[in-house]
Amino acid sequence: MSVKIALVGRPNVGKSTLFNRLVGKRLALVDDTPGVTRDRREGEAKLGDLSFTAIDTPGLEEAPEAALEGRMRRQTDQAVGEAAVCLLIIDARAGVTPLDQTFASILRASGKPVILLANKAEGVAGEAGLYDAFGLGVGEPIAISAEHGEGMGDLYAAIEPYLSDMQNDEPQEEAAWDDPLKPLRVAIVGRPNAGKSTLVNRLIGEDRLLTGPEAGITRDSISVEWRWRGKDRDWPVKLFDTAGMRKKARVQSKLEKLSVADALRAIRFAEVVVLLLDAERPFDKQDLQIADLALREGRALVIAVNKWDLIEDRDKRMREIREMAGRLLPQAPDIPITPFSALTGAGIGRLMPSVTKTYVDWNARVKTSELNDWLQEALSRHAPPAVSGQRIKIRYIAQTKTRPPTFVAQCTRAEDLPASYRRYLVNGIREAFDIKAVPIRLILKKPDNPYAKDKAKR
Repeated sequence: MSVKIALVGRPNVGKSTLFNRLVGKRLALVDDTPGVTRDRREGEAKLGDLSFTAIDTPGLEEAPEAALEGRMRRQTDQAVGEAAVCLLIIDARAGVTPLDQTFASILRASGKPVILLANKAEGVAGEAGLYDAFGLGVGEPIAISAEHGEGMGDLYAAIEPYLSDMQNDEPQEEAAWDDPLKPLRVAIVGRPNAGKSTLVNRLIGEDRLLTGPEAGITRDSISVEWRWRGKDRDWPVKLFDTAGMRKKARVQSKLEKLSVADALRAIRFAEVVVLLLDAERPFDKQDLQIADLALREGRALVIAVNKWDLIEDRDKRMREIREMAGRLLPQAPDIPITPFSALTGAGIGRLMPSVTKTYVDWNARVKTSELNDWLQEALSRHAPPAVSGQRIKIRYIAQTKTRPPTFVAQCTRAEDLPASYRRYLVNGIREAFDIKAVPIRLILKKPDNPYAKDKAKR
C-alpha cells in the first residue's frame, strides 16, 4: 500500500496548488477564494522517483463542531490520522499567523512526522516569513513555490527517508473490463442537495464525505475506493462524489463553474453514472440534461431516487416515475430505477446490483453470425422504405466495439435512411440480445465500390 502524505495548513496557503503539482494533474480546484477545498482528496503523486498518495485537505480553521468549518476541520483530522507524514504549509509572504502556531501545536501533539513548507517564497517578499517559520517548532522550513515548482528538490530530500523502502515503479498493465481486480468507476451526479455525499457515506459505511443541510457543500469531485460484496464476487469500486449541477444560466461565479467542469470530467471518466433524483421533484429539466449528457457520452446510466422515506403512496409514485422515464428518456428505455433513502439506509442495498448489471450490459458483445441472422429476420419483417423510387439495402452488420455497444451496418444510400427506421433497428437489437438499459450506437456505412480503383486509373 502506498504511503500517505497529508497536506495541511490554514486556508489559502497553496495546499491544492501543491497537490496538483505532485499528482501531475489539475485535480483539485484552485481559486483565490479561501476555503475552496472542503472534502479531503487523495491522488497518486510522484516526486522524482518517489511515489506516494497525497491527501489534499480543507484549510484548518477554529470553529464550532456543528458549523460547516468545524465539519471541514474533522476531515483534516481524519487525514492526519491516516497519514504517515504531514506537510505543514504556511504562506511565506503573509508570515506566521496565530492560526499557523495553533495548528503547528496540534501536529506536534499528533506524534506524526512534520515537514514545514514555506510556500510562495519566490522573490524577496517571502524571506521574512521564511525566517519567522523557525519559531513554529516543527523543524527547519523548506522554501518552495507550488505555483512555479521551486524547491521541489529540497522537498524530495525531506520526504525520501520516509518512502525509500516502499517504492514500486513496476508498470501496471491495463486490466480487462471483467478483471476482478479492476475497480468499477461510478460517478454519483445530480442537482445540489439531492443527497449525493450522504449516499456515498451510506454505501461505504463511514462519514468519509462532508454533508449537511447547506446546498452546494461539495465542490471537488472526490474519489473514494470501496469494495462491494455481490452475489457472485466482490467488486472493487471507485465512487466519485460530484458537485451539484444547477442550470447553466444560474452558474455565475468562477468557483461554481470550476466545480461543474470537474463534475463533467467525472461523468466522462466514469463507466457507470448514477443520476440521483429527489423523490418529491424527479426529472427536473436539469436532471434530464445531466441524463442526456451521460447517454451522449456513451456512459451506462442508472436512475437512483433518493428521499423515498418522504413518499406516502410509494407504488403510485414509482409508476409515475417509470412513466416519466420512458417518456422523457426514450433513447435508453428500461433504465433501472432504484428508490431508497440515503438518510435511513432503507432500500440502499438495491442500488449496486443495478449498477453492476448495467455495467455488464454496457460491455455486451454479440456474435456476428447471430447479428446477421437477426438482421435478415428484421428486414423481412419490416423492409427499409424506398426513397425517390430506389430501395435502400442493408447487407451486413457487425459489432465493432463495446462500452457502449457499437454496431456498423453496410447500407446503400445510408444518408437517406429515415431516423424512424434507424430506431427500429436499434430497438430490435435491444430486444433480441437483451441490451436494454445502455446506449447503443448504430453507424451506417456505405459499402465499398470494388470498381472504384479501376475508374480512378482510367
